[in-house]
Amino acid sequence: MKKHLAQLLEQAVQRLQEDGTLPAEASVDIQIERTRDKSHGDFAANTAMLLTKQAKRPPRQIAEQLVAALPESDKVVRVDIAGPGFINFFIDPKAGFSVVQDILDAGEDYGRSTIGAGQRLLVEFVSANPTGPLHVGHGRGAAFGGALCSLLSAAGYDVHREYYVNDAGRQMDILATSIWLRYLEALGEAIRFPDNGYRGEYVKDIAAELQRKEGERFRIAAEKVMAELPADAEQGGDKEAHIDALILRAQELLGAGYRDIHTAGTEAILADIRDDLHEFGVGYDEWFSERSLTESGAVERALARLESSGHVYEKDGALWFRSSDFGDEKDRVVRRDNGQITYFASDIAYHLNKLERGFDLAIDVWGADHHGYVPRVKAALQAFEHNPEQLEVRLVQFAILYRGSERMQMSTRSGKFVTLRELRDEVGKDAARFFYVMRRPEQHLDFDLELAKSQSSDNPVYYLQYAHARICSVYRQLAEKGLAHDPARGAQAIERLTEDHEQMLLTALARYPEVIETAAQAHEPHQLAHYLREVANAFHTYYNAHTFIVDDEALRNARLNLIAATRQVLANGLAILGVSAPEAM
Repeated sequence: MKKHLAQLLEQAVQRLQEDGTLPAEASVDIQIERTRDKSHGDFAANTAMLLTKQAKRPPRQIAEQLVAALPESDKVVRVDIAGPGFINFFIDPKAGFSVVQDILDAGEDYGRSTIGAGQRLLVEFVSANPTGPLHVGHGRGAAFGGALCSLLSAAGYDVHREYYVNDAGRQMDILATSIWLRYLEALGEAIRFPDNGYRGEYVKDIAAELQRKEGERFRIAAEKVMAELPADAEQGGDKEAHIDALILRAQELLGAGYRDIHTAGTEAILADIRDDLHEFGVGYDEWFSERSLTESGAVERALARLESSGHVYEKDGALWFRSSDFGDEKDRVVRRDNGQITYFASDIAYHLNKLERGFDLAIDVWGADHHGYVPRVKAALQAFEHNPEQLEVRLVQFAILYRGSERMQMSTRSGKFVTLRELRDEVGKDAARFFYVMRRPEQHLDFDLELAKSQSSDNPVYYLQYAHARICSVYRQLAEKGLAHDPARGAQAIERLTEDHEQMLLTALARYPEVIETAAQAHEPHQLAHYLREVANAFHTYYNAHTFIVDDEALRNARLNLIAATRQVLANGLAILGVSAPEAM
């Protein structure tokens, strides 16, 4: 209906331009909104106010001219002008019935839009370092990113889903060294495990698999490994210096074997992450390797471009990017005094690569602890003369998981954390995904395990899925009574759905395409989650107030058409959020 009304206004503007009432060059972004107060009509437009400056006339006068120029429509029974110049449309109640047939005809395609047609978007999300299993904090980014991609696709955008694999850098070296030390322990070497190593059981599992495949190939005596290392933290020293020295020792003693251990660790954890995300209903078009940036020379080429344009300088033996010239709070190191490039240097090359691949917009979904990275990455894009608005960063607050009154700890390094897989096992994929997307990602989220597992109307995902299952149960009851649904007969009697609960449900269903477009343009899947709860509430209220399988055949089939359309909208919306629509519960 919004599109229909917008087309009417577009034609009215064109007519006024043709007769000289409005300037030929006048342009306006026509916006149609649903009214909150039905006494003001069903929809309202502020088109007259938007044209005031161009037309150089009072908005109410423009509104009167627009209304007079509106084409006839059998869907509109009245048009009023309110306040300073709002144009209010009163819709023929009969027009609202058509949504049922629209939904039944379109099926899974109902609500899909073309507003994003021709726009290529890259969405990078999760991108957790492959140093351990995904935990519940990563799960929120996965649920948000997956739902966002599906929502954008439903709105017609060309979406590329990407996972940035941080398979280079110091954290991966710490992991590789941790695996090697656990491998040596498994062989009986008396190794003191470093305070800053990765301690999770998964490290021991990878080490055990390494031993099974390679035997004693990487065995080196503990005395040689530990000789003359700087003191660790527990020994009164510096844990960072100690682990860095151990990494160098591993590289020196193992030679090419170090790369084999590094690769084995990365591949093992990445395989686990891929499987975990697949079971969570999240997939990618590309897994982009950070290592590929360094090995292909992309990082050095990016730094060379910055140097040639005067955006870097040397200080204290390091190379610095002048990010403060572009609004960052301070300049940033891109190459350390030891010659190693920083994570930020790789990020510069990676984001340059994104835009050079021709994407209109790159959306990064990052943990909230990365907020300081936003201005520096945008600064780098500006230095390359790219529009920084081509990068949008959504910061995801870590979900705080509670089991009863106990807050669960999440520390990958210590190995004491609740994994995403454990969360799925406890509450299920559907509850996890829906709970994660109920709020804006920037908002704090306490994840209530007991609520997520409960089978009550207080559990929003259960309430939603139960609405879908309840509709399916009506059709089972119909069959048990020896009756069949006749959609054609229902379509003929659709205008008999005049009860308040029926009208509320019809209005809610008609809003679905609008919600898809609005939520997609705002990049906010939670809008869809809230909408689906409204539809479920409207259906449950209808179900509790009326009988569907009535003796009146025409009314029965009309009501069955309505709830069939409701079931389709619930299924379509839940699919976008990555939640199943069960037929029985």
